[in-house]
Amino acid sequence: MSKEQHLLKSYNLNGLELPNRVVMAPMTRSRANNPENKPTEGLHDIYYTQRASAGLIITEGSQVSKEAVGYVNTPGIYSKEQVEGWKMVNNKVHEANGRIFIQLWHVGRMSHPDFHNGELPMSASAINPEAQSFTPEGFKDTVTPKEMTGEDIKRTIQDFKNAAKNAMEAGFDGIEIHSSNGYLFHQFFNGTSNKRKDEYGGSIENRAKILFETIDAIKEVMPEQKIGLRLNPSLNGIFGMTMDEETIPTFDYIIKKLNDYDLAYLHLSEPFNDVSDVPHAVTEIAKRYRPMYNGTLMINAGFDQESGNIVIEEGNADLVAFGKPYISNPDLVERFAENIPLSGWDTDTFYTPGEKGYIDYEAKARKQEA
Repeated sequence: MSKEQHLLKSYNLNGLELPNRVVMAPMTRSRANNPENKPTEGLHDIYYTQRASAGLIITEGSQVSKEAVGYVNTPGIYSKEQVEGWKMVNNKVHEANGRIFIQLWHVGRMSHPDFHNGELPMSASAINPEAQSFTPEGFKDTVTPKEMTGEDIKRTIQDFKNAAKNAMEAGFDGIEIHSSNGYLFHQFFNGTSNKRKDEYGGSIENRAKILFETIDAIKEVMPEQKIGLRLNPSLNGIFGMTMDEETIPTFDYIIKKLNDYDLAYLHLSEPFNDVSDVPHAVTEIAKRYRPMYNGTLMINAGFDQESGNIVIEEGNADLVAFGKPYISNPDLVERFAENIPLSGWDTDTFYTPGEKGYIDYEAKARKQEA
């Protein structure tokens, strides 16, 4: 590793000064195992504070309403108790000189009636993703969802607006709209999951409409400079998503239109699996969209120290988000700075309650400095 590491350079994120370009990616960890689905004191606050040296932390996906949930023990941001729980987390992260955004989440059809008192989850159209939902009783097959009515869509947009307002009250530095990975917004974007005949279906512009209406609603309660969003253009064969000939043109349209806004960032994922043989897929996402997007571009999926430095050096991204390395290396930035080998993670504890595999990973770099 050369002495100059682009990952360790500071960055101005639309007015928020980041000490480095290493971002903690949003990751579901299923530790909100309490009746209120609020951040758990003694777990969430410690977990995020341990990782406060990141240039930016993006929290796990947090549902914007009870309708939005699809995974067990995930925190929300729609109730007073949840706001207070996140305020506790943010106070401690900020005391440790950290910067933190919350990811706002609605899973749509990637849910199960067990989460909704037996009622069907909602989506753009009544099409089963043929996937699985992680319920309190374990993984269960998804079902055919209810197609959202116009009123359902209006209410969901309002839920995102309220969640953003709650996020500001809780002291977050900003929010990320989870419009990725086969969840609700992605279900509207994709022609294989959206067969609507109204103003939210059919054309590319119509299928993207819900996202821009949501951004416009959120802008009413917080500065757009504090809004980020996440997209996964070449997701295929995972989370119920199947690409078609309009998938990439749809993301081209969305990303070009995002230039009309002054957002905090655009968070893109490289393909989660091999899509080299998939018709219409793009195998190098950052390289395609860097020339297309004028704002801050964050990239993730499969990066390590070397490839993270290279993607910034080559000008294809401004920030790099790291997921699993942050699970087992709370001092990831310090390890990069000192070129200390990374610790491995325990996949068996990714989604289990309690401290094990969550806040018990050792910060070796800081221990050496002490």
